[in-house]
This record gives sequence, C-alpha cells and structure tokens, in this order.
Amino acid sequence: MNGSPKIVITGASGFIATNLRKHLSEKNVKLISISRNNFKEFRNEQKIISKNYDPNILLPKIKNSDALVHLIGIGKQSIKINYETVNVEFTNHILNLCKKSKIKKLIFASGLGVSDKTSLGYFISKYKAEKLITNSGLDYTIFRPSYIVGKNDLLTKYLKKQIKNKQISIPGSGKYSIQPIHISDVVQIIFQSISDIKFKNKTIDLVGPNPLSFEKYVKLFSKGTNSKIRKISLEKYYHTAINNSKSDFGIDDLNILIGNFKGDHKKLQNISGLKCKSIIKLLESGSLF
Repeated sequence: MNGSPKIVITGASGFIATNLRKHLSEKNVKLISISRNNFKEFRNEQKIISKNYDPNILLPKIKNSDALVHLIGIGKQSIKINYETVNVEFTNHILNLCKKSKIKKLIFASGLGVSDKTSLGYFISKYKAEKLITNSGLDYTIFRPSYIVGKNDLLTKYLKKQIKNKQISIPGSGKYSIQPIHISDVVQIIFQSISDIKFKNKTIDLVGPNPLSFEKYVKLFSKGTNSKIRKISLEKYYHTAINNSKSDFGIDDLNILIGNFKGDHKKLQNISGLKCKSIIKLLESGSLF
C-alpha cells in the first residue's frame, strides 16, 4: 500500500465506527465514511449520507479505495427490520460494491459464538454473511467480537442508566462469562488488519485477555456508587424481551449474554503483537465508568 491508504467505513455513525474513524483520522488516513444517519465529520474524511447505499452515488466516490470496513449490523429484530435483510442481504450488497469499485480488502465484524453449529437466529445470519465473504474472492479479515467496551458502548450506557436509579438488575445468576475488549485496542487491531499480511483471509476472535463473570463485571463497574445489585429470573427477562421490542435486552441479547462463549485471545495477540488492556484493571481504576 503506497502512501496514505484510503479506507471506506460503513455504518459510520455507530460506536465502533466512530472510534475507528477518529483513530484513522489521527493517523492521517483518508476516509470515506458512509451512514444512513448524519454524523460529525473528522479530519481527512469525506462524509456520505445514503439511506440505501445507492451504487450510483457510492461507486464513483469509493472506487479504487484500499479497503472497506463493514460495520453495519443489527442485534435485535422487529417487524420493521430483520437479521436476514441487514446482516446477510446487505452484506452481499456491500460485497458487490467492493467488486464493482475494485476494492480488494474487506474487514467484517461478525460475533463471538458464530459457527456452523449454531441454532441462534442472530448467529445464523452472521454465519451466512461470513460464508458470503469467504467465498467472494476478496482478501478478507473477519473479526468475531465479544463485548467491546468504552465510552458510550451499549453495555456501559445500560449500566449507567441503572446506576442512576441506584439499582442494577442482572439477568439470572450472573455467573455466565463474558470476555470484553476495550475499544482503543479494537481500533488499533482493525487498522493493523487493513495492510498487515498476517490478517489476510483470517477469522479471528476479537476478545480481551480477561474472561470474567457478568456479575463480577457489574460489581467492579458499579463499585463506589452505592447501587444495589438485584438478580432477576431469566424467565422474567425473556418474557419482557418477547413482548417488548424496546426492552433493554432483546431475546438474542440474552442468548448471547448467557451463552458462555470463550474466545481465543492468544491467537489475537500472536497475530497482532498487541498486548490488550486488562478490562479488570480498567474496571478497578474506575476508568470505564
């Protein structure tokens, strides 16, 4: 890759994309950032608002870019929007855009726990998207992230909202394990994957070094806030998720949370050479609050 790379980012207004765009802008990377919604522009960035990612609008602008980072996806279905349309069909649309614009590298955010053995609707859609990518003939890197945490991620916002009410509700026992990774590590790894040959045609778990129970995460996050932690039956949480599309946890959010999915952090570290931040230390320091 000669000179400063030109990178296309989809879903530009989202949490991961916003942090990635800021990081790449600081690295003097030329950005073409696309979203259905308006967003604040960074230095070295061309902003495109497109409701349906119209090829007639996008192709002349993204042609011959070095890579595309595809960060569009949904984790909750409703009568208006579903996994197949967004996670599968739209990924196919993005692949076609890459081919027509001669973009040879695609980076995709899938999910930890995705496999050909899954029966979970969300994971099935992500697996189908992965297969489209691996069969596309493009150079790809597929990341399977656990919880990505930092300022304004969904989990942090949920916990802060609960803390304001002085009570944090935990689904079920809270003993199930999560393996969060900090957003600052994520954006460095994605940037590295754009040009580093070690990431070529790889599917990699994007996970932190410290698996911990959800209960422990909540206790460390809320330490010193005088918030009461209350465990609520999974049956009640699922009932709410089934009957209220605006509930804090959707059905698949709960399935993923209690799924006890473990990722291979050692593989990530060996490929990236990056020593990721300890989430436990960040929680203990209060810097994630």
